[in-house]
Amino acid sequence: MGALSDRRLQTKARLQTIRQRLKSAEEIATGKACVYATGSFGRGEASLYSDLDLFIVGKKNGKPGPDGKEGSLLKHLDDIRIKADLIEVTQNLGIQEFSGDGRYLVHYSVHDFTKTLGTPEDNTFTARLLLLLESCPLVEDAVYCEIIEEVVAAYWRYYEDHKGTFMPAFLANDVLRLWRTFCVNYEARTERIPEDEKAKGKVKNYKLEAQSIANLLFCSALPVGSV
Repeated sequence: MGALSDRRLQTKARLQTIRQRLKSAEEIATGKACVYATGSFGRGEASLYSDLDLFIVGKKNGKPGPDGKEGSLLKHLDDIRIKADLIEVTQNLGIQEFSGDGRYLVHYSVHDFTKTLGTPEDNTFTARLLLLLESCPLVEDAVYCEIIEEVVAAYWRYYEDHKGTFMPAFLANDVLRLWRTFCVNYEARTERIPEDEKAKGKVKNYKLEAQSIANLLFCSALPVGSV
């Protein structure tokens, strides 16, 4: 536990430094959007070799598109400016470059998270679940909290008529689905890895399982009808 505690303290200090450096992004996003970290930084377990897994999520702009989804209050050019600030800060701090050459540094509207929730068109599943399960805000804490409340409320939106007996089975099922997806992807990647190297990745699998069980227990412990 000593090593893990040390890593948590180090990660907390590094996140604080990153937040302090993102003044430009904070100013641009104020009242409009948030940036949150997931992965090892979101869990408080980052090493010196960890990269930042980030998502940008904007509040709804009140303008539904052809698909019925409202766009983000954060304008496209401001999104580019925030990404530029994120790239510059991570480079200056010696953090590894964003994976996939930045292709996963995505900007969503919170309506992307809630409009297609539970449908075959739900393409924000991972970003949404990571927001709820293992994220921490880097930019605009207030908007971050608003967006979490809106996403959680989306799981309760159809149950106004039986609040007294409602259980968050939909949310628990999504948590389990995320864990299964991670485990399947993990097994697929490691199938081609030599046996002597597989042992190094077992800790990650154990963490995923423990995180999933902990969150399922949390969901099952929620008061009936609570939001």
